[in-house]
Amino acid sequence: MQSNKFLKNYGFSLILFVSILFGSFSGMLFKQDAVMFKPLGDIFLNLLFTAVVPLVFFSISSAIAGMQDAKRLAKILGTMMLIFVLTGMIAAVVMIVAVKIFPLAQGINIALPAPLTVESYSLAQQIVKAVTVTDFVEIFSKKNMLALILFSALMGLATLFAGEGGRPFAKFLVSGNVVMTKVIKLIMFYAPVGLGAYFAYLVGVFGPQLMGSYLRVALLYYPVAFLYFIFAFSFYVFFAGGLKAVKTFWQNMISTSLTAWATGSSVATIPVNLEAANKNGVPQDISEVVIPLGATIHMEGSCLAAIVKISLLFGIFHMDFSSPGVILTAMGIALLSGTVMSGIPGGGFIGELLIVTLYGFPIEALPVLAMVGTIVDPPATMVNAVGDNVASMLVARVLGGKQWRKNITGNGIDAG
Repeated sequence: MQSNKFLKNYGFSLILFVSILFGSFSGMLFKQDAVMFKPLGDIFLNLLFTAVVPLVFFSISSAIAGMQDAKRLAKILGTMMLIFVLTGMIAAVVMIVAVKIFPLAQGINIALPAPLTVESYSLAQQIVKAVTVTDFVEIFSKKNMLALILFSALMGLATLFAGEGGRPFAKFLVSGNVVMTKVIKLIMFYAPVGLGAYFAYLVGVFGPQLMGSYLRVALLYYPVAFLYFIFAFSFYVFFAGGLKAVKTFWQNMISTSLTAWATGSSVATIPVNLEAANKNGVPQDISEVVIPLGATIHMEGSCLAAIVKISLLFGIFHMDFSSPGVILTAMGIALLSGTVMSGIPGGGFIGELLIVTLYGFPIEALPVLAMVGTIVDPPATMVNAVGDNVASMLVARVLGGKQWRKNITGNGIDAG
């Protein structure tokens, strides 16, 4: 009985883990030739990205359309944004302490390339592009996730406010959400092959880049990210639901973590993240709002990375990274990079450009930050994606009180 229970809880995760180990070994064996495995991984990514757009649309719109009280939606959104900001600030503080203990630029010799030609970016124009599109067909694209989320929310609200006349459409949205959830489950049968192939490609092609001047960055970021991942998230989940919630959480987050690490995309992780949230007992009207939004505007891993980038440049240019003003500014930039900027098209680059221009670094520093972003991307994405699930549990705790998990069954939240 215990063996059957273990296999039921961890069987698929073990299959994923073994496939990733096999893929990593293949990458080390084939080195640069491991690029031949990339198409198998791309098939998995393409299937996920194709399915995630209708999944986000149906999950958000059906969740909002099915709400009995519009005030609850306002409470969910308000609590969610507060949690996003607080967890982002905590992540920034953690990395500030880390870079003080382990100075990044010590012994690093990075030759800055020739100056780049950088376009002038208007933040207001970027925000307009982030939340709207010029044509209806463009709304259903993974490139316009914030616009899709806003449109889905408007559709849900319109259906809710339509009352009796909107009920047939509300049933369609609910049915669409059920069907898309099944589609994702079918796609996940291919996950062991897809993730294994992608890990082979990543290890074989990009593994050697960690050996060199940027190794010190990896030696700091990876352990800190893992420690934050384990201890901070365990603490948040303990606060949300106690020791039982912590056990359930880690039991259900293996697939999400591995998918995020391999794909490097919080958006691609939305389907498995929603399934994990359901198993963790998060009410669907919360998870189906918080997780898709979190995938675009909540990035604790990016907050950690922003501090690394700022600290590295301060060290390279022999500038003091200890004054309160500098540290507060760094926290502000990290928060922007991990919340606002992450949802804007090209937001990663805009965040790096903000670091360079605000502190007065030469524009030649941009390639350094871009390379740092590439190196830290796998663990950063894992922290980003799993952090969204944690945030959904915290929102459930704030809105539902200590008893929010009382309706959990073996497969997640009790539908009744």
